[in-house]
Amino acid sequence: MLKFTCCDEVRQFTEPAQARLLRGIQRGYERECLRVDRGGQLAKTPHPEALGAKLTHPWITTDYAEALLEFITPPSSEPGFPLEFLTDTHRFSAQQLEGEFLWAGSMPCRIGPDADIAIANYGPSNAARFKMVYREGLGLRYGRAMQTIAGAHYNWSLPQDFWQSLRDCCGGAANLQDFIDTRSFGLIRNFLRYGWLVPYLFGASPAVCQSFLQGHPSDLTELVPGTLHGAYATSLRMSDLGYQNHAQDKLNINFNSLAEYTDGLEAAIRTPDPYYTELGVRDGDHWKQISDSLLQLEAEFYAPMRPKRIAPDGMRPAKALRTLGVQYLEMRLFDLNPFIDIGIAPEQSLFADILMLMCLFRASPPITSREQSENDENKHRVVTRGRQPGLQLLVHNHEQPLRTLAHELFDDITPFATMLDTAYGGQRYQQALQDLRLRIDEPERTPSAQVLDAVRQHGGYFNFAFAMSKRHTQSLQATALNADTLAKFKASVQESLAAQEKLDAAPQGPFDDFVAAYFA
Repeated sequence: MLKFTCCDEVRQFTEPAQARLLRGIQRGYERECLRVDRGGQLAKTPHPEALGAKLTHPWITTDYAEALLEFITPPSSEPGFPLEFLTDTHRFSAQQLEGEFLWAGSMPCRIGPDADIAIANYGPSNAARFKMVYREGLGLRYGRAMQTIAGAHYNWSLPQDFWQSLRDCCGGAANLQDFIDTRSFGLIRNFLRYGWLVPYLFGASPAVCQSFLQGHPSDLTELVPGTLHGAYATSLRMSDLGYQNHAQDKLNINFNSLAEYTDGLEAAIRTPDPYYTELGVRDGDHWKQISDSLLQLEAEFYAPMRPKRIAPDGMRPAKALRTLGVQYLEMRLFDLNPFIDIGIAPEQSLFADILMLMCLFRASPPITSREQSENDENKHRVVTRGRQPGLQLLVHNHEQPLRTLAHELFDDITPFATMLDTAYGGQRYQQALQDLRLRIDEPERTPSAQVLDAVRQHGGYFNFAFAMSKRHTQSLQATALNADTLAKFKASVQESLAAQEKLDAAPQGPFDDFVAAYFA
């Protein structure tokens, strides 16, 4: 039975006057996307100047590799705005590409050896060099192939008047930010418990090109020549092949409180690791990684959800969180849907809104090391074999059927779909939940199952993903932006180039001092 943090809060926020506070929810997306050439190979060209300067452009940048675009939407309380803005960003960007395509899938293909994967170059300034050295360190630690995987992150925050009303209802810390921090970490802990439902419903990376493994062994089997798959996998991106690798198992970072979380991050960026020490930080004047610590930077910590705070200039993320508190949450479990031109379906944010509200309102005790192992195991089972008939998950060390647990969770989150529909009017959230629920008993409806069917029909993952990439890019290029939108994007490009030029021309002190100041 669903246990709430206090007896009255769900009923109160289902009333129209209180539910309307949820209309202030701020949402945004970050969508990663590889550029590939006419033959479907990883693009070797630099970031197109027509897209602006990736160091200073607010919406169009790169992540790890020079060819890995990242599109960022500004936060908005208008529910439809993130996908509308993302669509415009895709159209503008696709129309600037010359003979290249936006890769449709989360998993890359035909990327070649690590040495062929160029790290993003942000310019000659110390700030740019810092970003490049960090990425070089990621490649050194985890391999560059892993850094070409793409996904979508969903950024989410509740409005201040909602938090004030929730505290008035339930009681809590006298300081509102302390209350927000406490409840936000409770939400994250519950997401760690129940977030496995996201890759089950939306995972879309059940197959990979054999070349991606670069000769390393795996448990995957051949689907067709050149393509490996997990027969019941949902999201290999979130498996040990991707960002959920064992290299970070030794980290002692938990989400039981803001203090414990930030203490764990601080310790990780200051505690040397013998293997990373052996790799070395520098080779003469060449920096190989930012440091030899367990984490070079806080951003290197891979987690399904992270608390975030936009840090003032000169303040590290962990210190900003500890000092100023949680500003928003970043949910990181969405694969790219290769059947959709922008990689994201509208129902994904609807479901995320519902699930995160349930995680907020539901009682959330601290997570013990035993429970964390259980949560990790459940996610591993779902991403590697979530559609397997009769799959069992762990609940308090007992095996229970995934389908039973998924239906129970849908029962638990239904009141929050109603709450959101009361806030916005209509039944959009409830309808989305009803449609998504069918995927529990009919796993062939899931994107992962549909991707496998399409891969078979196309004769391999590369053939399928490249066909989708060409189709989507050409469709985006064929749809003109209106004059005002086009002017806005062109102005943003010029502003970013001017900002980059100014930064590059500014005097720079020794890079060693710049790095030391970051950790001071």
